[in-house]
Amino acid sequence: MSSEILTPVLPESVADATVVTWSKQVGDSVKQDEVLVEIETDKVVLEVPAPADGVLTEIVQQAGATVISSQLLGRMTVGAVAAAPKAAEAAPAAPAANAEPQTAPAARKLMAENNLSAADVEGSGKQGRILKEDVQAAVASKPAAAPATVASAPAPTVAVAASGARMEQRVPMTRLRARIAERLMYAKQSTAMLTTFNEIDMKPLMDMRAEYKDAFEKKHKAKLGFMSLFVKAAAVALQRFPEVNASIDGNDIVYHGFCDIGIAVSSDRGLVVPILRNTENMGLADIESGIAGYAAKAREGKLDMGDLTGGTFTITNGGVFGSLLSTPILNPPQSAILGMHSIQKRPVVVNDQIVIRPMMYVALSYDHRIVDGQGAVTFLKTIKELVENPVRLVLDV
Repeated sequence: MSSEILTPVLPESVADATVVTWSKQVGDSVKQDEVLVEIETDKVVLEVPAPADGVLTEIVQQAGATVISSQLLGRMTVGAVAAAPKAAEAAPAAPAANAEPQTAPAARKLMAENNLSAADVEGSGKQGRILKEDVQAAVASKPAAAPATVASAPAPTVAVAASGARMEQRVPMTRLRARIAERLMYAKQSTAMLTTFNEIDMKPLMDMRAEYKDAFEKKHKAKLGFMSLFVKAAAVALQRFPEVNASIDGNDIVYHGFCDIGIAVSSDRGLVVPILRNTENMGLADIESGIAGYAAKAREGKLDMGDLTGGTFTITNGGVFGSLLSTPILNPPQSAILGMHSIQKRPVVVNDQIVIRPMMYVALSYDHRIVDGQGAVTFLKTIKELVENPVRLVLDV
């Protein structure tokens, strides 16, 4: 029985997608739920699985093709068995050499950057699937073999060093990078964006974390980080300042009765912002588990559209890359975004005494069409007060 392989139904905000790669070729046997083809939208890479066991009989849309929701990608025959290749009798090892394990999107990109093939990497995922961590392990093992390679075949190294060529490489933007560029330009051109700054003394929070992190991890099976405290503080502040949690829709202002906070995460494909839903009702353990789960899915290229859709407020942490200060750009249609930065010891005045404290600059970019300066400054000051005195988060004062 013939079965059609269709493009998954895309959200209304996503017009089309691009076929990235086929994991199987015509004539190959496939198992139910085995990944047949990967397609890339503006936000995520979607895996299209086989609906049943059978044989792939036709590929309609090749890699690089643009497709829309429910468009025919290919066909397969359900229940069929692939014919054994004639070369198998003369050379039994050939089929095994041709059969490559499935590769996660993030792993495939890293392999290409390091000139590795599937044969160079040992997959640790399900059914030998190659994950990003497997590629990283293979890359880490390469330097040990480098001296022998250079000694036995120095010509390539000399050629590269002696050429002196001014190299350029032109590559098309990925759909995600193009979408990021489009949204950033839209935010700059269509909003009255303004940024206000403050600084936070991180010592109380760091002391609390040092005292309770082991007990927290033992009880909740999650590590206690700084982000969960900032998310919780933001959720409290958003409820006190509803305009910061609002958005513009035409001539209307939409006030959201929930705090869906997006956490900006850097992935191999670019910046993505998975959403923590109803953070106003979440505890620190729930927030930490949610962030860890999204981080793992981003590394493996497993984020889906539901993870990235919506959001009423965003937090981005440039401090993990060493940023001391920045002005984050709004994530439309949200009216504000909080930027965290690196923690540095600086001299500050406490009780008329100059002391050394671990300080963090924070920035709030906001849409001045909705949020007035007083509201933005007070909102950021509220986050500062909550983080500097974490007990206030528990007492809600």
